Amino acid sequence: MSMFMNPKQLWQAVLGELEVILSKANFTTWFKNTFISSISEDSREVIIGVPNGFTQAWLEKKYHKTILNVLQNISDNKIKKVNYVVEVIRPIARTPEVVLKKLSVAVKVAPAPATNGFGLNPRYTFDNFVVGKKNELACAACRAVVDNPGTKYNPLFIYGGVGLGKTHLLQAIGHTLLKRKGQKKKILYTSAEKFTREFIEAIRHKTPEKFKNAYRKIDILLIDDIQFIAGKKETQEEFFHTFNTLIQGNSQIVLSSDRPPKAIPALEERLKSRFGGGMIADISSPELETRMAILGVKAREKGYTLAEDIVQYIASHIQENVRELEGALNRIIAHHELADTSPSLESVKQILASFSSRGHRAMVNVRQLINTVADFYEVKLEEMAGKSRKKELVIPRQVAMFLMRQELESSFPLIGKELGGRDHTTAMHAYNKIREEMAREGRIKQEIDFIKQRLYTSP
Repeated sequence: MSMFMNPKQLWQAVLGELEVILSKANFTTWFKNTFISSISEDSREVIIGVPNGFTQAWLEKKYHKTILNVLQNISDNKIKKVNYVVEVIRPIARTPEVVLKKLSVAVKVAPAPATNGFGLNPRYTFDNFVVGKKNELACAACRAVVDNPGTKYNPLFIYGGVGLGKTHLLQAIGHTLLKRKGQKKKILYTSAEKFTREFIEAIRHKTPEKFKNAYRKIDILLIDDIQFIAGKKETQEEFFHTFNTLIQGNSQIVLSSDRPPKAIPALEERLKSRFGGGMIADISSPELETRMAILGVKAREKGYTLAEDIVQYIASHIQENVRELEGALNRIIAHHELADTSPSLESVKQILASFSSRGHRAMVNVRQLINTVADFYEVKLEEMAGKSRKKELVIPRQVAMFLMRQELESSFPLIGKELGGRDHTTAMHAYNKIREEMAREGRIKQEIDFIKQRLYTSP
């Protein structure tokens, strides 16, 4: 049912947009317990309530421009100013009814999905997971785990980029097992970030045994973004013992990451070995037909219908990320409900012109790109720009050149100059070589996908 967008709904729409732009860790860390406290009578100023001064300072410093841009897009540029206040207890939004009418947006607003006591979101089931060529192995492995938990594919390690369905599959395992008659398994879905945070709290409050009991008596442990524990020595030590205890007790462990175990930097070798000791399955960007099917499922969930040519255009325009597909669909629905019009191919083209990953390019500069590549391959900037022809340096250098050309549309002379004052023909050779490797969809393609996701989803 269509309704006027009140402050709560407006902020939910903003959070939906931000979740597409930001990494899961940053989104969860900085936007949890935020809300619209009030909107001025002329609809030009929004006050955002935040839980503490640290969050207030961080949003003002790191995310203010992004928040303002998203608010302006949703409100058709009515909102001109955003301020942040610390409000621990959420008040009733102080927004006159006349303001609500000025900001009236007829949109179909879905309630924010709640999680159950096991950390599972009711939206993430096998029934609404669209299977395609790029995720069928991972999906089949998850279903096999459901049929034989603790015995087949243990641990199961799923890796892939942002927004491709890793979380969906992990939670689908939990939902299916919970629904089984007579099932008395202890199931827990959590993130590596939360595991780390709870471990730190257990040390601080001197309750390590309580923490260990909570995790080591689980029958099915589903952990998202396990790469988060990289570089955290004590957390890795604790997880190592938790992992061993569960495996020895035939408990099932399913992990997700943005890359395979061996490619996770600053992760102990013994953990890499154990993560790779079961089944490893990857998920990569879905092909066109799968993207179209996903859009159809998402549209039906929202009670919306789109013509096939529009679905095909959206799916052709947004290729890397399922989360971006849903974000684009949300924007299209909101735009046309606001204007009280039906989507046309031309109107959708105009909306998506400012939405795609390429729209984020203005936020990325050459230095950020090179730093991201160097960080991914764990090489020093001065080495990457140096004269060495070692393979471990040549590949990062060529990838940086390729991405500068592809993503930033830099000239070949500029690319050569930025990476050690090389001749433009060197940059051209690097671009063509990586492009050929990309066409073969090998390891380089996957690495570049990871780098691009880091580049466009990090603050």
